[in-house]
Amino acid sequence: MKRSEKKDFVQNLKEDLKNSSSIIVSHYAGLNVNKMDELRQAMRNNEIKFKVTKNRLTKLALADTQYKTIADLFTGPTAIAYSSDPVAPARISVEFEKKFENFKILGGYFEGEKIGQDKINFLASLLSFDEIRGKLVGLLSAPAQKIASVLQAPASGIVSLLESQSKKLEESN
Repeated sequence: MKRSEKKDFVQNLKEDLKNSSSIIVSHYAGLNVNKMDELRQAMRNNEIKFKVTKNRLTKLALADTQYKTIADLFTGPTAIAYSSDPVAPARISVEFEKKFENFKILGGYFEGEKIGQDKINFLASLLSFDEIRGKLVGLLSAPAQKIASVLQAPASGIVSLLESQSKKLEESN
């Protein structure tokens, strides 16, 4: 990598990380190409950026940011997953850690602090923003549907009562 490419890499990574809510750092040594492709595809499908890092350059990118506390995680063959959704990187990383023994989560960063495996597992168990939005829409639309059905019920009850009374009148005449 040329010096200018290294500067660009550091600057781009710094910018990307500013817009992320959480970062997950992992080791990927021993994963073959197919498994790495599967991991990258799962990350892309969930709108997560996933990069195999150059440790020295990544540490430079982290140096003047709030993320400097995780710089010690960058030893060996590391990769980072980050997104504006705080839950998604943790969820996909934990899924892959369970699926592939060679993929190991080292730690991460969330809400101003360095986090370990226990907090990452907790994050992975939470609902994503899209899932929360879907549940909220469902909760908000359910009362409206219930109100509509309650309002329609008396009207249909009156109609059936009138029909039965009209049949009785016809039969008696």
